[in-house]
Amino acid sequence: MAHATDIDAAPEEEIPEEPIPAMQQLLDNPFLLLFLGVVIPTVFYLIWGVMEILSIPLIK
Repeated sequence: MAHATDIDAAPEEEIPEEPIPAMQQLLDNPFLLLFLGVVIPTVFYLIWGVMEILSIPLIK
């Protein structure tokens, strides 16, 4: 009968540690995603609003 310690004692293969890709590090940070999710729409709406105001014809 195999015990849990016998199964866990199996030889482990050595896996070389690879560097974590930059995009994965970016997407793993929830606070940065929250910040970008608030800032990017805000900037686009501000730019859109300024463009709309500038496109209003002037009274002669």
